[in-house]
Amino acid sequence: MPKDAMKIELLIVPGCPNAEPAADRLRQVLDELGLHEMPIQTRAITDHAAAEAARFTGSPTILIDGQDPFAEPGRAPGLTCRLYRTPGGLAGVPTADQVRQALTSAL
Repeated sequence: MPKDAMKIELLIVPGCPNAEPAADRLRQVLDELGLHEMPIQTRAITDHAAAEAARFTGSPTILIDGQDPFAEPGRAPGLTCRLYRTPGGLAGVPTADQVRQALTSAL
């Protein structure tokens, strides 16, 4: 897949304290991968119907080409904070290595 065809979205709940750190982490890893021009689209999820439609299981959620590379089977959609399983324990955003792996897998 050509790298310029990849679509990256950051789904958030308004006021989420981890939205900016997640966006920063995404940009950092994209820059490291030489994808400086890759846009990150941010979309606010404001109600339960939108959460269900987007299969949104918490803020922030990273979608790569519409897929959540960090999805956990059985998690219900909802307007909530999201925690990621990282090597250092639960965190509000995935590690740079986890994001890098997700992006390189999508490429």
